[in-house]
Amino acid sequence: MTRPFLTALLLAGAGAALALGDDRPATRLADLIEEARLRNPDIKAAEARAQAAAYVPRQVSAYDDPVFSYEAWNAPESFDITRADNNILKLSQKVPFPGKRSSAGTAAERDADVSRREAEMVQLEVIAAVKRAYWDLWLVHENLLVYSRDKDLVERLAHIAEQKYAVGQVSQPDVLRAQVELTRLISRVTTGTLAIDTTRAELAGLLSRDDPGSIGIPEEQPVQARLEQNVEALTELALRQRPEVAAQEASVARFEANRRSARLGYFPDFEFTAERFYNFDRRDGVGGMVSISIPLVYKYKYDAAVGEANARITTAQAELRRLQDRIRREVQQAFLRAKTALLQRDLFQSTHIPQAEQALRASQIGYETGRVDFLSLIDSVRAIESVHLEHFQAEADFEKAHADLERAVGGDVPRDIQQ
Repeated sequence: MTRPFLTALLLAGAGAALALGDDRPATRLADLIEEARLRNPDIKAAEARAQAAAYVPRQVSAYDDPVFSYEAWNAPESFDITRADNNILKLSQKVPFPGKRSSAGTAAERDADVSRREAEMVQLEVIAAVKRAYWDLWLVHENLLVYSRDKDLVERLAHIAEQKYAVGQVSQPDVLRAQVELTRLISRVTTGTLAIDTTRAELAGLLSRDDPGSIGIPEEQPVQARLEQNVEALTELALRQRPEVAAQEASVARFEANRRSARLGYFPDFEFTAERFYNFDRRDGVGGMVSISIPLVYKYKYDAAVGEANARITTAQAELRRLQDRIRREVQQAFLRAKTALLQRDLFQSTHIPQAEQALRASQIGYETGRVDFLSLIDSVRAIESVHLEHFQAEADFEKAHADLERAVGGDVPRDIQQ
């Protein structure tokens, strides 16, 4: 197959779908991604959780509310407080040891950072899923095109077989074999149409659309990309920009702030009280009181809190290392899947498709002239059908692997990755 013919075949998907009765407008991948960002409920929920977490630091770093209290001492049985020996107005405020509330606020800020990074993670996951679903939809459209085109080809071959049978050049089994092959391709066209509906439903779920049928024909086509073997640079980029890494680093910082809070638990808290006395038959006055906690009485409680904080820091650091190892594996696997798909695509374009088309042309001419039997001709039809399907599968596999690679890296990856 020549390069212009292959390009024309790749660009024929939208026109073929319209020819098959699909009048939906074309769908652009960029529009679907933007719609998913705005409508996907997972993204909305993650952003709301991040917003909620951002309000926590101001709450936990603030002092407790001041307390106003009133006391009446030795009031008469009539409860006439004006004749009570003492009417006392109090205003008290609890004050933690310096640094306790700021440490709690720092821990909450790191929690908020974790939630914000988790929202970014969800968005990356959803965008990658949209891209995979989009290329699945493109693939089933292209497969339907292949089946429809081959159905038309077999119809022509069946007509030739009927003409040859009518003049006694072939036997009746050739006509029957043609009808069997035609029935098989009609069945493939029917199931291909159902596969389109299935893929639309998957994409509609990601977009939170009520009507999957509103999703049209994919407009974008696979590009002729090249990936240079520089997976190490991609891995380093992933380790720098993956939101999971930033989230786990924030988690480590959160537990470090918790440890500082636990160590401050050994120090006392205070409570300051101002009082105003209104006395019966005596002069009025003012008073004050300072209270202090004694944490050393239950020192083992704070020892346990510090031990827990140290253990959680060790756990978070180990999880960070595990995450980094997983990111390296994900980048490597996605990169190799993309390279494999590109190699398969190039092999189909340069070898398999031209050979299969040449074999089909030779078999068709040979059958018309009586030098090739009908089984050989059908084998050639099935061979070219298979290579076209596998070629489109390789194109879709690359696009989906590239989407997974961008997810693994944590951002856009240029189609030409230079050394």
